[in-house]
Amino acid sequence: MPDNASRPSPEPPVWEDGWTPDTSRAPGTRRLWLAGALAVATIVACATALTVSGKESDAVSAAPTPSRVDVSVPGLISFATPSQTPPAGRSGMAPGQSESPAGGRTDASPSASAPSTSPSAAAEPSSAHPSSPPPAHSPLRSVRAVNYPDRQWHVTRGAVRLDTVGSGRRSDVAFRLVAGLADASCHSFATADGRYLRHRDFLLREDRDDDSALFRRDATFCPRSSPHSGAVMLESVNHRGRFLRHRDFRLRLDPYQRDGLFLADSSFRIVDAPGA
Repeated sequence: MPDNASRPSPEPPVWEDGWTPDTSRAPGTRRLWLAGALAVATIVACATALTVSGKESDAVSAAPTPSRVDVSVPGLISFATPSQTPPAGRSGMAPGQSESPAGGRTDASPSASAPSTSPSAAAEPSSAHPSSPPPAHSPLRSVRAVNYPDRQWHVTRGAVRLDTVGSGRRSDVAFRLVAGLADASCHSFATADGRYLRHRDFLLREDRDDDSALFRRDATFCPRSSPHSGAVMLESVNHRGRFLRHRDFRLRLDPYQRDGLFLADSSFRIVDAPGA
């Protein structure tokens, strides 16, 4: 028989259970189909997850934002900055009225009405202001510091300081408490030689009355309530919110402060002058 004769194709093997392999498909086709189906399922699952996530985020962004709690509603506590408002009203001391050493009052003139709260009204000079030296019969007073009770106002070379009681001449520590030059319901302090205490550059000093509106305002101080018994705080009539206080034993005008040191430094007791 020639060598190039065609040989019959071998018969597929027959297994004991009768199954024969399918030779009509290329090897590995089943695996490819399974891999493709798995890939499609994975893509579908990812797309579904992205869609659901997008809907949830849209719902969250569309939800209304909670409003801020209004702490001004009654019943809710708010932590506000302590007020720096100066004490309102007067001490109850009328012009010519002074504090006795024990804290009582000595009336030297009828009670006057409360000072106006309007700065413009308070700045207007009183029609009855004394352009001449104060009357000699006005009582002499001394002014002592609440937190330095052994020290009092003392005129030294024109400036007013806190010096030890008993030091200096009587004429430098005794003042006549008269109706305010710019507001008769407030006070002015006259010295023995007919001058007045006025502020200049926010420092208290002795000066002669030049009969000007500025001088009358600078020399007028309104008594206000003090947290210290028997004492007053003295507010400038033309610099509302500034009070006389001592610092380094020098008398000056400083803005109101709601603290213990300022309230003590700006509180004074007006007492009878030594030898009065």
